[in-house]
Amino acid sequence: MMPSSLINVEQLARQIKEQSVIKVLKPAVANIAKQQQQQFESGGNIAYLVHERAHAIDGILRLCWQHLQLDKENAVIIAVGGYGRNELHPHSDIDFLIVHNDPCLDSPAEPPDPECLHSKLHDFITLLWDIGLQPGHAVRTVAQCVQEARADVTVITNLIEARLITGATQLFEQLQKQISPKYIWPIQQFARAKIQEQADRYRKFNDTAYNLEPNIKESPGGLRDIQLIGWIAKRYFHVRTLKELIGYHFISQEEYEQLEQAKIFLWKVRFALHNIKKRCEDRLLFDYQRSLAGQFGYQDNEEKLAVEQFMSKYYQTVMEIERLNEILLQYFNEMIIDKAVEEHPVRLNRRFVAYKNYIATTNPNIFALYPFALLEIFLILAQNPQLKGIRASTIRQIRQYKYLIDDTFRKDLRCRSIFMELLRQKQGITTQFRRMNRYGVLAAYIPAFEKIVGQMQHDLYHAYTVDEHTLKVLRNVRRLSVDKFAHELPLAHQIFATLPKPELLYLAALFHDIGKGRGGNHSVLGARDAELFCQLHELSSRDIRLVTWLVKMHLEMSSTAQRKDIGDPKVIHDFAMQMHDAVHLDYLYLLTVADIRGTSPTVWNSWKDSLLIELYNLTRHALNKGLDHPIEQQEKIKQTRQAAGQILQSHHIIARQYTSLWDKLPKDYFLQQHAEDIAWHSEQIIRYQSDTDRQHDPMVISHYLAQKGSTEVLIFMSQKPHIFTIVASHIAQMRMNIIEANTYRMQDSCILHTYHILDDNEQAITEPEALQAISKRLQQALSAPDFKLDHKKIMLPRALKQFSIPTQIEFSEDFENNMTIMHLTANNRPFLLSKIGHIFIQHKIHLINARISTFGEKVEDVFYISNPDNSLITDFEQLTHLKQAIIDVLDEKP
Repeated sequence: MMPSSLINVEQLARQIKEQSVIKVLKPAVANIAKQQQQQFESGGNIAYLVHERAHAIDGILRLCWQHLQLDKENAVIIAVGGYGRNELHPHSDIDFLIVHNDPCLDSPAEPPDPECLHSKLHDFITLLWDIGLQPGHAVRTVAQCVQEARADVTVITNLIEARLITGATQLFEQLQKQISPKYIWPIQQFARAKIQEQADRYRKFNDTAYNLEPNIKESPGGLRDIQLIGWIAKRYFHVRTLKELIGYHFISQEEYEQLEQAKIFLWKVRFALHNIKKRCEDRLLFDYQRSLAGQFGYQDNEEKLAVEQFMSKYYQTVMEIERLNEILLQYFNEMIIDKAVEEHPVRLNRRFVAYKNYIATTNPNIFALYPFALLEIFLILAQNPQLKGIRASTIRQIRQYKYLIDDTFRKDLRCRSIFMELLRQKQGITTQFRRMNRYGVLAAYIPAFEKIVGQMQHDLYHAYTVDEHTLKVLRNVRRLSVDKFAHELPLAHQIFATLPKPELLYLAALFHDIGKGRGGNHSVLGARDAELFCQLHELSSRDIRLVTWLVKMHLEMSSTAQRKDIGDPKVIHDFAMQMHDAVHLDYLYLLTVADIRGTSPTVWNSWKDSLLIELYNLTRHALNKGLDHPIEQQEKIKQTRQAAGQILQSHHIIARQYTSLWDKLPKDYFLQQHAEDIAWHSEQIIRYQSDTDRQHDPMVISHYLAQKGSTEVLIFMSQKPHIFTIVASHIAQMRMNIIEANTYRMQDSCILHTYHILDDNEQAITEPEALQAISKRLQQALSAPDFKLDHKKIMLPRALKQFSIPTQIEFSEDFENNMTIMHLTANNRPFLLSKIGHIFIQHKIHLINARISTFGEKVEDVFYISNPDNSLITDFEQLTHLKQAIIDVLDEKP
């Protein structure tokens, strides 16, 4: 029974005899927390703090136990779980088990005898709450404990950590004996159950430790991974601590020290989290990340924010825990669980054998003798998909000899050949590159890659660290080649099959973000790294230029599709000029799709898919036609009108009806809208105009556009200045988002608006009832005689509150189309579009078109605007006032 420096048990015991127990112990408990926070803030040893709190609580529980004379009963109080390991953070659960052998406790008398065990235990728990503790407890007999443990692996896990606090020692010893592997949960059964439990837990976190807001306890690579190693090993070796496993050669001294260092870091983070939140908190939320970065001494620099440096340390730590967890669990599986399985090694080549479906070296010094084997092992794994992985002892050898991967290694023709051969494999590339990253081989072979390992981007758009994102992009590219996934992206799958050299696309995927975190343009920096790597690997000059160009241009297609008017032939011509030829376009399209899909599980949607497909098809057509003969606006307008007219005629609508409508519409309409959409719009308007009862009401129709993956809202009505603002306000109130808006003024004082909207999950609205509700609400709002901007209170999502992006506005001119282009970057927030629309009205600005792009906490929107007479805005003072008005409104505190 170790005493605690946080409390003086003897002194407290004397005070309890003279005063109320609550008056004595409640301030003592509060003082424990106060002392520990002071010690932590002054740099106290975290291991000491965590263990010391457990010892202090031990003392408090014993005092309460003795005060209620429970020490005279045949009962025992046992610490379990983390408390059983002598680990308590400021607001950790104080989990304990009270074991007794009193049969009357299961059916106490009514009213209970105040001297019986039932009453005393009730008073004991009540006292703990009264003095400020939050106990998590259970009361059972030994038989009940065994029964519960036999049925539930989590119960036996808790009991493995059991530690006697005070009471009837013989009950504790009896329990320890009856829950041993001899009677329940033999080691093989227990280990398999815990390993499966870990796999299930990993799936809850998408099998990655690199989420934006990780759980430091439960996420892959978190504290649970360390505890799992201990639970399995302790049950087999009957030890109390991980350090004792060194003597059993289960863990090396170096591995133990690495685990301890990682645990200490996570303990510090958890301790600080508890102090900040004033309750148990294991989620590393955005709300706390900046504060923790400051507490841990990180400061912003030119390359990285303090919070990014702090989170990089976190991700690198959990990656190391994941590595060690894998090695030790696999070692346990090989040496203990499958020990009885008889199997002879199967020779793969001079350096490697297959043993129990795992690859292993033929002797422990293979990597010292043949350094190139550090890459060869991954190639062999890719070529032999029946192998489940690398034997634990061989993983240890890889880690031991990884230092051999230096400049001489990288220049070795064998190493370069193996790396490129791995990229040319028909299967297994993604799996092997993930292994190479996990064991540190990839970062060693590509030094620039080491800089992005564990590097996070402090925003809501990028859900993963840069290295994790890179490997997801590589996976997405590979997925395009697999026939069973062809239905996901049919066009991309079809294009991939025509690529002359897929390995060049894989290289571009590996290098596309490798320049992040170094300051400057990451695309340019990455292109230089890619060029040097390709030169070292002796690719042809043509292939080097393609890979370098892909890395440098990897954002261009996404930016063009989402932020520019791709209905404008000039936009397509300019983009096609950058592509050079169809081969470059094919590679870039595939990289762009894979990149967006690898950014976050929620970023990709059918709308983005349709935009990229449209841009690809238009650009391919322009390239086929020849860049010396670009399509002119009038030519495209003529083609579009002809195609739309054919559709309408097939619907028995005569040319006079739709041409009279079209002649009133501006040319932009026929540049921006597809022939199918124009035909549908025209048919709806013609029907509306023929209905005399509805002629003076706004026409509002919402419908799902499967080919665009969005919901379109079509509005046709007499001109009214507030239409965009009203629509934007009500769409926001319905928790939906406008992603594109087009306004077309007609020559007869009517106006046509089209809006593409998605729900809060970035998906189209498809249900007929929901579509009708949208149309009805907007029609009522647009029919109202008085305009009132109603920004009802919408709670800003928690994560968005942690970001502050100053509003930035830039203007440019589109002389050919007589428009001013306003580029806006700002914080994502409710009612942003309606507020901007209201300012446009106040400043007599006509909105022609809007392209809305949201990247997590940030919006990057483009507005095409003009003066009321459709002329270019050239007045510098007018633009200055407009800019300032928008900044004032968007940057004001809510």
